[in-house]
Amino acid sequence: MIKKNERTHAPERTSRSSLGPALLACATVVLTACSHLGIEPAADLPASEPVASSVNGAPIERPALCAADPAWLAAGRTAALEPPVPPPPLDLIGRLRTQFALERHQDPAVERELAWYAGHPEYLGRVFSRAERYLYHIATELEDRGMPLELALLPVVESAFDPFAYSHGRAAGLWQIIPGTGRRLGLRQNWWYDGRRDVIESTRAALDYLQALHKQFDGDWLLAVAGYNSGEGNVARALRRAREAGTGTDFWSIRADLPRETRTYVPRLLAIATLVADPAEHGIGLPEIPDEPHFTVIGTGGQIDVALAAELAEISTDRLYELNPGVNRWATDPDGPHRLLVPVASTLGFVSGLARLGERERVEWTRHQIEPGQSLIRIAQRYGTTPEVLREVNGLNGNTIRAGQHLMVPHAVKSLSAYTQSVEARTERRQAQARSGQRYEHAVQPGESLWAIARRYGVATRDLASWNAMAPGDVLSVGRELVVWSTQAVGAPAANSNRIRRLTYTVRRGDSLSRISTRFRVSVGDLLQWNNSLSASRYLQPGQQLTVYVDVTEQST
Repeated sequence: MIKKNERTHAPERTSRSSLGPALLACATVVLTACSHLGIEPAADLPASEPVASSVNGAPIERPALCAADPAWLAAGRTAALEPPVPPPPLDLIGRLRTQFALERHQDPAVERELAWYAGHPEYLGRVFSRAERYLYHIATELEDRGMPLELALLPVVESAFDPFAYSHGRAAGLWQIIPGTGRRLGLRQNWWYDGRRDVIESTRAALDYLQALHKQFDGDWLLAVAGYNSGEGNVARALRRAREAGTGTDFWSIRADLPRETRTYVPRLLAIATLVADPAEHGIGLPEIPDEPHFTVIGTGGQIDVALAAELAEISTDRLYELNPGVNRWATDPDGPHRLLVPVASTLGFVSGLARLGERERVEWTRHQIEPGQSLIRIAQRYGTTPEVLREVNGLNGNTIRAGQHLMVPHAVKSLSAYTQSVEARTERRQAQARSGQRYEHAVQPGESLWAIARRYGVATRDLASWNAMAPGDVLSVGRELVVWSTQAVGAPAANSNRIRRLTYTVRRGDSLSRISTRFRVSVGDLLQWNNSLSASRYLQPGQQLTVYVDVTEQST
């Protein structure tokens, strides 16, 4: 680690008794001021010994000599109290370089990846600008564990340091952890919270996994990195085949037996590490990242609204979500973790503002009177919460509720559109992007899968998932609205059938999609496909006109 510049010449200390009366009085006044400011004079410390405190467990050094120390005054600076010149800031990238430990290997795959990175300086600039928020924490965790600091660059390969990255393989977060591996590593995943995106928890889990792989593969870090990408089983099988064949058992020897993605994955990490080790050699300039904590971890004591927390910290909700990407919704998980990451500069304001809030002021509360026909699920959806939360805060044992009763409902302080990085907001932005073809809205019906819906519209399953911020393996919930872009004619039955007729139906008072579908012997899904403006979650309005394709032989009236 690059250490901060130390003072090479400390002024010779002088006892108070040798000072003149006026100078002694001045020193006493200023020493008192230092004390009120919480600055400890260094009268009893060696000149080079720091007075340490910490943020996030990282030491912060104060100058060993207070500007009001009598020895400092005796050095002739009695006319004006000039602050000492601060040492030049340290660069975090430089700190990484000093602890690179992975063995370099001359290989065409590494050279290809290195050439790509060197040819895309704008991309690297964006990636390392995002990395500034997280890199200090990751590097410090690696140092504490005695791991190579090249591994701090693994999120460049995995997610480009985008904490909201989500892959077609259902991997999420900076470290791109899939759901099953996340659960195995102790990462909670629910409606409110996804530990795979939590900066603190995902980093802990990823490093735990890498250390376990390192131990499993006899201390070989490149095999550990390969196992992180492909799973330990693939690497173990390749090693077993290599031993049976009597060949080498390092990554380069077994590479051909590993999945194609992994054959590129390890060289890509080595390439970005090579570039970071000497960017000038490759004609690249990297942003300077201060070697200091970017955030502080603050306990909240319970659930808190994200918009309210952002106001207390005097930052935007976007920035708060960037530091707390594990928060899925408009508030933190009622079951924890009860903490938030805030910028270091916002720490004092956030802590003092939080202390002024009452327990019931951390989220908004509404007394809701239950209407006829309402269910706990419907009420929870209306307020952006879950039935579990409603049961817990209202002391309910089941889902049975009665019209006329009241429920206390916690909900967002602001309109849900203000929570710009919630799951819903990110999904809506993805769905709103224009694609080629005709746009359709499809409400998921019982028993439907992404594959079945994609086949019906003549599109690829992976494309359908991507348009809706999903992965192909994600579970669909009934009623979820999907956006589909198709270049094929979709929805209308075969035109060459004389039995099929196109009708325009005018909605009457009391009509519902279910009632209309029963009347014309079609499915609700068909009605939604034929009428793009419809939504399964919205009520029909009298006078609204619907397109319906009916089989005349199946109509009884």
